[in-house]
Amino acid sequence: MQFAILAMEAEADYADRTDPDASEAYWSSWAAYVTALQESGTMSAAAGLQPPGTATTVRMRGGDAEIQDGPFADTKEHLGGIFLIEAPDLDAAMQWAARCPAAARGSVEVRPVLPPMS
Repeated sequence: MQFAILAMEAEADYADRTDPDASEAYWSSWAAYVTALQESGTMSAAAGLQPPGTATTVRMRGGDAEIQDGPFADTKEHLGGIFLIEAPDLDAAMQWAARCPAAARGSVEVRPVLPPMS
């Protein structure tokens, strides 16, 4: 069964990416997690995302596109990356989510992926 692991990060986590005093610890925790997923054969795909300020939100209203800079949601945590994994069940997927570095400071959402449309 395929699951999406959605890593939600706080503003401080995004700052740690480039902070000279924190970036090494930040990136090494992610490198270890990605390596573990790869070595287990669990990961199908992954993508880290640029900080929320680089986002653009598009909504179609009445046939017109409404464009907004940045994320639409005003939240304390933002989507920082996505992992697609193969796991036998939700319990196994949640074990991988618990190992995700974002779980320590932000949150991690686990969601089953819809099957391909025929």
